Amino acid sequence: MTEALAFVEKTEERFCEAELRRLQGELLLQQSPDNATEAEACFQKALDLAQHQQAKSWELLAPVYDWFTEGFDTADLKDAKALLDELAEGG
Repeated sequence: MTEALAFVEKTEERFCEAELRRLQGELLLQQSPDNATEAEACFQKALDLAQHQQAKSWELLAPVYDWFTEGFDTADLKDAKALLDELAEGG
């Protein structure tokens, strides 16, 4: 992950940077629940980047999830819904 983010910084190719930040957050959570604050910062950075790039598929959190009117059977929206449900439960 570190190498991928370093490549983004070096080349300024930012197409997948939001997804890299999201994955970084996921990895931090898998390593330890104690990384929740740092993971949340990664998720927020991913959201900010996605919004800046107007990349709806990279910013699947509550406001954007609610924007969709169809496609709820796609993997991305299923994953987003599961994450939103988990966050709503405090987990």
